[in-house]
Amino acid sequence: MTVPLFRRGVESQGTVPGGGPNRRFPGYDVLDTVESWDAVTAGVVLARLGPSPPLRFFTLAEQAAGSALFDQLLDQRGEPRIPVLEYVDARIAEAITDGWRYADMPEDGDAFRATFAGLDADARDARNRLFHELSWDEQASLVQRVQDLSHAGDSWRDLPARHVWSLWTRYACAAFYSHPWAWNEIGFGGPAYPRGYKNIGMDAREPWEVRDAVNREPIEFGRIVENTRRSDARAQGFE
Repeated sequence: MTVPLFRRGVESQGTVPGGGPNRRFPGYDVLDTVESWDAVTAGVVLARLGPSPPLRFFTLAEQAAGSALFDQLLDQRGEPRIPVLEYVDARIAEAITDGWRYADMPEDGDAFRATFAGLDADARDARNRLFHELSWDEQASLVQRVQDLSHAGDSWRDLPARHVWSLWTRYACAAFYSHPWAWNEIGFGGPAYPRGYKNIGMDAREPWEVRDAVNREPIEFGRIVENTRRSDARAQGFE
């Protein structure tokens, strides 16, 4: 396939969220392999590098609160930012949810609206300002409070905090890690079809892959993930 013209621009060369160098996978750019992707997949992925989709569900006020929240959750402190709120808005507008919800929570769109309003209410109570008007650290403090209530099994703004936290983080991660810039940050190889993989095994890399500069053992990450899973399961009464 022919590489689109905008692929040749400087902006797309190894970009990671927040700009700056890719510290874990220096020199890696998933878009270097775009010619190996099938045309339909390439079109879908490359479209994510274009302008943010227009709002179809959230109001401008909700966009302001939600964008600030997702920046906090994903530590997006500077440009370029992945437009997570806009991706979530598109999902809600098209009713592309996870296909389930907690019985004690509203439908996902209504739940987001209620929680964005809740953050603004917390910000007014604390600083007499809206959530997006607070400093980074002030926002972080309010978000941390919701997470703390989640771990304690308490409510926040008449909603179960652990289910609010689940809603926020599920949608945030799904949106963030759908973007090529996030793939660069974690060294993800992008679509494997029709290219496939041939070098299977421990520390066996394909020609387009780059060694992790941090070089932490996979078992360490596995242990962290498993401990987190068990902690969440206990908090929700499943263990």
